[in-house]
Amino acid sequence: MMTHGKRIYVLDTNVLMHDPTALFKFEEHDIYLPMTVLEELDSGKKGTTEVARNARQVSRFINELIEANGAGDIHQGLRLLRPQSLNLRANGDIGRLFFQTDGESVPRNKRDSGGDNQILLSIIGLRKQRPSAEIVLVSKDINMRIKATIAGIPAEDYENDRALDDFNLLYSGARELPVDFWDRHEGDLRSWIERGQTRYEIRPMPDEAWRPNEFLYLPGDDQVELRVIDCNAERCVLQMVNNYRSTSHQVWGVAARNREQNFALNALMDPDVDFVTLLGTAGTGKTLLALAAGLTQTLDQQRYREIIMTRATVSVGEDIGFLPGTEEEKMTPWMGALTDNLEVLTSPQEGGAWGRAATNELLASRIKIRSMNFMRGRTFLSRYVIIDEAQNLTPKQMKTLLTRAGPGTKMICLGNVEQIDTPYLTETTSGLTYAVDRFQHWAHSAHITLRRGERSRLADFASEML
Repeated sequence: MMTHGKRIYVLDTNVLMHDPTALFKFEEHDIYLPMTVLEELDSGKKGTTEVARNARQVSRFINELIEANGAGDIHQGLRLLRPQSLNLRANGDIGRLFFQTDGESVPRNKRDSGGDNQILLSIIGLRKQRPSAEIVLVSKDINMRIKATIAGIPAEDYENDRALDDFNLLYSGARELPVDFWDRHEGDLRSWIERGQTRYEIRPMPDEAWRPNEFLYLPGDDQVELRVIDCNAERCVLQMVNNYRSTSHQVWGVAARNREQNFALNALMDPDVDFVTLLGTAGTGKTLLALAAGLTQTLDQQRYREIIMTRATVSVGEDIGFLPGTEEEKMTPWMGALTDNLEVLTSPQEGGAWGRAATNELLASRIKIRSMNFMRGRTFLSRYVIIDEAQNLTPKQMKTLLTRAGPGTKMICLGNVEQIDTPYLTETTSGLTYAVDRFQHWAHSAHITLRRGERSRLADFASEML
């Protein structure tokens, strides 16, 4: 018998293909898998894609549960004991996994032969078997949820992998200070110069719970821009940021055009920051800033051996088929945004065609374009890695890429969460949002949300009005 408040969640195939660990994310509630889901997992397990790997992982989890519980317990349900490989909290009350073991709910005619219809019919059959149970369908497919609602079946989206409840609550990386900031800390302020930069030490107020590498600013005539170097309940150390707006302090010929761009260049140029995330709409300068900082630190300062550029290869329109050539040549059409910015950064003021040819040849030897498909197992040593269109990555793919970093490597993630092209990903479940949320308290990471477009008046107007 079901205890009060306990539900049965029927999982759609796309939930398990999106997150194989979903089997263990429903705490004390029970899970029911229709036979159609198992068949679709079986048909989707072939190949080397992320979805195929997830389908195979689900099958392994189910097999482990059967071995742990014994095949004789199938009808009573398998206790959802977490495998040791998963770092998931095990509660005292653990739900059970049930399978569709009767053939009555499976349709016999062609009219109802669709996979979605079979799942809905199996739920209707489950309702007849357990009339007192609260049964809920969980699916990432919005059309499936609409069908279920029409059939009178409660349906929900799978939201256990959401980084946060509301995207507007995401850490922005910059915060405006109150006008009376200096007056508030007049009695506990200490200042000194370290490595040519002014630093301040203050005793933080209760509302000043800043994160490492968070940027602070006082707008207006007394414009001050600071970065949090270290902060705890007893003391906070703030440092004046470098001003990359002036022509005398440009980065590979690029000057910051607004406050957020200046903050971004400070994070990109700091060797103590290993991971930088830049969020922003089209035309805010994410790619240009990342490339300019990479070229300066790779070619001028010799801090990194080379720049590696990659991106999620998700088409906006129809796929154009297979592309000929090597890995680098296949990735070139996807790297239009990067090559456009390289043209801006590599146009020499003098030297004409000869100068451009020499510059391009130099850059070709130090900039490598790589596909994400071949990242597994690699280790990057002393590289400057730019991951573009990171909003199309799942949290698992983001983890796979970030764990490629070896000693001396800096990872830069760029993206615009308003342009997610991957099915089943949203602003709150994107790997980029996940990374920003999870890294915000780490001392060697920095994040900036770029808000102001600097592309052209046409692009700014189109972005606002269309």
